[in-house]
This record gives sequence, C-alpha cells and structure tokens, in this order.
Amino acid sequence: ETALAEIWAELLGLERVGRHDNFFELGGHSLLAVQLLSRAVDLGLKFSAADLFQAPLLKEVASKVRLAPQPSCVRAICVREIGSRPTVFFVPTGLGDCSYVPSLVQEMGADCSVYALPWPQFSAFQFPSLQEIASQASLAIREIQPRGPYRLSGYSSGGILAYAIAQQLLNLNETVSFISLIDVVLFADLSRTSSTQMIKEVVLESLELNDEKFEILNRFAGQSSISQLFEKAQKIGAIPLDRDLRNDILTYERATQFQRALGWYQVPSLPVEIHQFYAARPFSSRTRSRKTPLGPEAISPLRGWDRILSAEAIHAVPIPGDHVTMMDVRENREVLGRAISTALVETLK
Repeated sequence: ETALAEIWAELLGLERVGRHDNFFELGGHSLLAVQLLSRAVDLGLKFSAADLFQAPLLKEVASKVRLAPQPSCVRAICVREIGSRPTVFFVPTGLGDCSYVPSLVQEMGADCSVYALPWPQFSAFQFPSLQEIASQASLAIREIQPRGPYRLSGYSSGGILAYAIAQQLLNLNETVSFISLIDVVLFADLSRTSSTQMIKEVVLESLELNDEKFEILNRFAGQSSISQLFEKAQKIGAIPLDRDLRNDILTYERATQFQRALGWYQVPSLPVEIHQFYAARPFSSRTRSRKTPLGPEAISPLRGWDRILSAEAIHAVPIPGDHVTMMDVRENREVLGRAISTALVETLK
C-alpha cells in the first residue's frame, strides 16, 4: 500500500493518498492508469488494468498485487490477466502511448488475457531501429507466453511495430495467428517524409487553438525544434504557464525518432493475414496543419498494405469515426471492440 500510495501521489499531484481513496475520484484516467501500471511493474508489483477499474480503492488494488519482477527491457503492462484463449499483445501508438488499450479492452468480449508492450527505455537521442524494438518486444512476449500461436494488435503508425514483431516471431519459427491493425496506414515512401515535420503537425493538432494562435504557431513550427514549439505555445497562452513541459517534449522527441525508425524499416511480405480496422471517415479531413502529403493509401480501406500482401490476406472492416474519434468516442470504440473480438473468435475456428 505504501509503495502504491507514493506512485498515486506523484501521478495525481497530491501530497498524500489514503488507503480508502479512489484512484478515479482523485482525478485518475486511462493515461494515468497506464503510467501507474508501468511504474508498479518497475518496482516488481504486478496487477492488471482490470483490477484497477473493478476495485479502484488503494487498499483493494494493493490486495491484488503480486510480486513478479520482469527481467526484460520491455516491461509488459497487464491489462487483463485472466482468459482461456491465447493472449493478445498490444503495442503503443506512434506517440508511444498505450493508454488506448484499457478502454478498448473493456469493450472486447473475447475470452483472453491482454498485455500492452511499452517502448523500451531509450533516450530521444539514442532511439533503436524498429527491428531492435521488435526484438526486445518479442522477448517480453515470450516471457509471458513461451510458445505461439501469437496474437498482436496496434493502433495508428505504431501498428507497424506489431507487424515487425510478427516478423521477429516468424524468424524464430513461431506461429502468428492474428494481427490486428487499427487504422494503420502503410505509406508508399515514409523515408522521404520529414519525421520532425510530421510530429510538429501532431503537436499542433493536439492543442486547442483559435485561428490567431494556430497561425502564429504554424509559422513558427517551420523554423523551430519540438521543445521551442512547446515553449512558444506556452508563451502565447496555448498551454497553461504552470504546466511542466518536460514530459511533453520528451514524448514528442521520442515520437520523432520512432517515425524516423519507421522510415528506415523495409516492410517485408510475410506469410500472414491481417485485420485492418479502418476509420470510415477520411484521414485527410482532420487538420488545418497538414503539410505532409498523405497519398491515396490514406483513404483506401486496405490502407496501403496491398503493396506487400495480397488483397485476400487483408480483412478490411470499417469502424465509425475518423482516425481519432474511432477510439475516443465511446460508441465507436464499442463497435471497434466488438469487431476485434469477432475477428479473434474467427481465427480460432
């Protein structure tokens, strides 16, 4: 309880947390829940996101903790521990964010355990290749599930990591029975696109900006670094002055390196089938800041994967909403959860 209380207090910005306090009533949410699970794993304290959602009082969560230190560099986060079917492993988005997983899993009726695989602990300036990340992730996966068949899933550009993990597992003569890609676009030539420019566009999309502030930051973005862009946004009032920008800057700098790793990755044709759960609303209509050309693959239901796989190997399923609202809006997420569950069941037949 003491160890968890210290983590809660730090994440929630509180001086003290009592054993009868409720994580969500104190201000907790899905993103903080994932950070809580990750920090607990670092201390060798294992419990699942389901444990937290079902019993959010500190004393209740502490009663479910098991001591289970993980030796691998990738410390898997347990989202749902119990299930009779093979585990599903989720990877982060292109921003390194696993917080979408707990809320999505709540909408999935499949009888399986679920883990999320954060990126390894690398600095923004010494980021590994996609193959190196996939190799470390596959080690973490095999610690939890020593043999296949393996089931993988990923959202947004981070989903390409799920495919790279499948490549690693297949090279080890393991079976990969399921790959779920949630609106994952395989661009024709990502290496020609500036990863820094892409992430700056994402930063601008993430801020609530009126037209005047947007124009100021959009002009400034062309000649600034990620940290300078955040500092400028704070200076003009787009970000509260009392907000500590260090985590934001680190997140987006690491995301820039991840996009660069994607650009270097030569995506192979693998003997697998994929399920592409694509957003029904067009990708390209979302943002004022978009300068990076998207290409026709961004609006194709196959999302460009037919360049490396046969159309018969791609099961495309439309999901209501756009790239963001398909996950953020509860009704759309329910449809997505049911669709993934159905696909998981189908692969077992």
